[in-house]
Amino acid sequence: MEGGFGSDSGGSGGGKLDPGLIMEQVKVQIAVANAQELLQRMTDKCFRKCIGKPGGSLDNSEQKCIAMCMDRYMDAWNTVSRAYNSRLQRERANM
Repeated sequence: MEGGFGSDSGGSGGGKLDPGLIMEQVKVQIAVANAQELLQRMTDKCFRKCIGKPGGSLDNSEQKCIAMCMDRYMDAWNTVSRAYNSRLQRERANM
């Protein structure tokens, strides 16, 4: 990522760090890392489940298995993510 943390990209502030900007950059980096981890886990699990003998190409059944596996994995991840976010919101409301 170019223009790392605390870079004075706007020319204003005389070198002062903008905590809001830093927080946004951290949030973006965390989101990217989470997406990369999700993709890596999904790829690993579906590959192990669907590919018997790795070769130069996937046959029809392997392609269907990979597609279905990835769909199920994403559906499950979305369900868990929604439940987790809902629980976080409830807990924050009770503070």
